[in-house]
Amino acid sequence: MAELTVRCFTLMLLIIIAVWNTSLFESCDARRGGHWRHRAVSASLSSKKTKSHSGHSSHNNHHSGSKSKPKPKAKSPPKEAPVEPPVDDAPPQKGDSKTYNVLDFGAKGDGNTDDTKAFQDTWAAVCKVAASTMVVPSKYVFLVGPISFAGPNCQHNIVFQLDGTIIAPTNPKAWGKGLLQWLEFTKLIGITIRGNGVIDGSGSVWWQSTPLDDPDNEEKLIIPINKTLVHLPVPISPEDGVKMPSIKPTALRFYGSFNVTVTGITIQNSPQCHLKFDNCMGVSVYLITVNSPGDSPNTDGIHLQNSRQVLIHSANLACGDDCISIQTGCSNVYVHNVNCGPGHGISIGSLGRDNTKACVSNITVRDVIMHNTMNGVRIKTWQGGSGSVKGVLFSNIQVSEVQLPIVIDQFYCDKRTCKNQTTAVALSGITYERIRGTYTVKPVHFACSDNLPCVDVTLTSIQLKPVQERYHMYDPFCWQAFGQLYTPTLPPIDCLQLGKPSSNRIQSDHDVC
Repeated sequence: MAELTVRCFTLMLLIIIAVWNTSLFESCDARRGGHWRHRAVSASLSSKKTKSHSGHSSHNNHHSGSKSKPKPKAKSPPKEAPVEPPVDDAPPQKGDSKTYNVLDFGAKGDGNTDDTKAFQDTWAAVCKVAASTMVVPSKYVFLVGPISFAGPNCQHNIVFQLDGTIIAPTNPKAWGKGLLQWLEFTKLIGITIRGNGVIDGSGSVWWQSTPLDDPDNEEKLIIPINKTLVHLPVPISPEDGVKMPSIKPTALRFYGSFNVTVTGITIQNSPQCHLKFDNCMGVSVYLITVNSPGDSPNTDGIHLQNSRQVLIHSANLACGDDCISIQTGCSNVYVHNVNCGPGHGISIGSLGRDNTKACVSNITVRDVIMHNTMNGVRIKTWQGGSGSVKGVLFSNIQVSEVQLPIVIDQFYCDKRTCKNQTTAVALSGITYERIRGTYTVKPVHFACSDNLPCVDVTLTSIQLKPVQERYHMYDPFCWQAFGQLYTPTLPPIDCLQLGKPSSNRIQSDHDVC
């Protein structure tokens, strides 16, 4: 009887142990299953976040099938869980981005179909999303008419990714009576144009439809030895034999924008100026190419006006006018590591036309190579103007077969008859250092105002040698130019008057910038 009792007790004990082990196993398995499910839901939400900008209702990430999960395991989603995305009608949040391809909006890219509307529709979508990208893909040629990529209601930090080619129409009907620009970006913040693509202005149909708008009067100093003039070649005729409008457009223009970047692209054959910045603050241009024939009229490479905090570097600029033109209202401009030629060099001005006030300050141009240009570094102003140009440095400029390497011309005038006037844009603090190479006409030309002479003009390490080619050669010329020679120059620039002028009109408050 006792033995039977012991056996029964042992059997009951084994049954109790077996039941207890089963419960323990199920509890552990439920914990493992809950942990796996929790991570899977988080991953799924993360995937949806990256693929869609539409809104979703929040989900509870608890595993509902694990009743045995203890309370300590029931935690809120981990920190890396995505934040619920905004709904479609909400403003874009910081960090949102999206890519929009012009092909998805109907662009053909065959070079013949008018893709203007497709570009407009793409831009309309891009404007709604901050830090989004408008893609113009490679291996396509897009025919695009005059278009404005306009703010100020666009989101910030938009990227225009240009890898294909954009060409301008050559049919005069596309331009009406004429426009000042072809592709315009206006009133934007943080706009970037980048890529390896090309903007082609089809300029040959424009270049001789009208006379020169603002020819350089320095041409009067360049007299061929045989006294024969060089004429421009006859360009391609416009479609249907119809002349293009008299107003010629700039290829790419930025107006009223902040933090503008242009990099990588090529701009070629513009009807007039290639790249222009008006009323912009914070401009960065680098690794770009401008390419037009040296005899294409008024085709400035980069034109700056009323723009501040500008950086231009690592660029190759070949055109028919100034490689870089710096106009009134510009300050804190830094240009370096630029190749210029053909063209008319790098110029400040022309300034003060039609008795206007011009203000330019703190300009640095250094580490530049110029080949076969009309001018090297130049400042040009009209008689009758007011204002000032001050704080200018031209440093480490290498010139090769440049006609007039160093020029100040305060008697600038186009081919019209210009009357003599006593007022002038005041020039002071102009420094030239390490300007070396070869010239074909005249090494230095300083023609300053009688009433407001140029002051504080300094020259250091100037070494310019003549190359006798097709033009008459001239010695350095100075008129009412005052300053200092810190080293001997080649050739000797004895005409620069040392010190200050004995009598100099003091600028009125109206003249001072």
